Amino acid sequence: MTNIYQCEIELHDNLYYATREIGRLYETEAILHNYSLCYALGFVDSEKYQTTVNDEDSYNYFCQEQIPKYKQHLTRLNEQGIYITPARTINHNSVLNTWKYANNNYHVKMEKTQKNIPSFGRNKEISPESKFECFIISKNSLKKDNISNIWQWKIPKFIRLGKWMSKAEIKIKKLEYKIRKNTNFTCTYPLNPLDVMFTNQLISYDVINMPPVSLIKNVTMRGDYYQISLNENSKQLINIPVNMNYRFE
Repeated sequence: MTNIYQCEIELHDNLYYATREIGRLYETEAILHNYSLCYALGFVDSEKYQTTVNDEDSYNYFCQEQIPKYKQHLTRLNEQGIYITPARTINHNSVLNTWKYANNNYHVKMEKTQKNIPSFGRNKEISPESKFECFIISKNSLKKDNISNIWQWKIPKFIRLGKWMSKAEIKIKKLEYKIRKNTNFTCTYPLNPLDVMFTNQLISYDVINMPPVSLIKNVTMRGDYYQISLNENSKQLINIPVNMNYRFE
C-alpha cells in the first residue's frame, strides 16, 4: 500500500539560490525543486558521510566534483518506491540584500582605475519563518523512532537548503487518501513535467522557469490521481497524480 506524507518546511535563515538572473538581480523563486529536496532530506545515499551533531547522527550529502548526477542518484529512488514532489510556499516573505566587491585589476597588473565605480549586485532571498509544503510518496511506511525522534530513511528534524546552507525545520504528517481512476483533474501544486508526462495526459498548465528542469503548476490532466484531505476538518481536497517517477529522457 502506498503511503503519502505531508512534509512542512519552515525556514530559520534566509534562503537563497539563483532561480533567475536579471541584470545584477539574482532572484530566488518561492518554490523548492524536488531534485534538491531529495538531497536535503537525505534520500540520496551515495557519497554520504556520517557526523555527530549534539549527540545525534546526522547525514550530509557531499559532492567531490561539480558535475550533476541526478540520473544516477535519483533513479535509485524509483527502485525503492520513493517520490518527493516539488514544494510550494504556504506563506513567505522576500528580502533584498545588496552586496559589493572590490575591483581586482591590481592582481594582474598595477593599473590606475579609470573610474571609481563599485561593482555590486542584489540577492532576492526568502526570509526566515517562511513555510513550504511538499509530499513524500513511499511504498514503505516511514516509521518514526520515538527515542531518537528521527524518521526512517534518516529524515532529520533540521535540514540545510540553498547556496547559504540555510537551516530549516521539518514536520511530517501521514495523510489519508482515495484513488480516482482515469479522469480529468486539476493539480494546483507544482510538478516536475518529466515525472508525470509519461503516465498522464497533460492538457494545460503554467510553466515555472527554473533550473535544472522547469516545473509546472495549475495543471489540468487526465489520468489516475490521489484525492487527499490535509486534515479531518478540511473540506478542501487536493489532487496529486499517481505513478510519478524520476525520468530523465
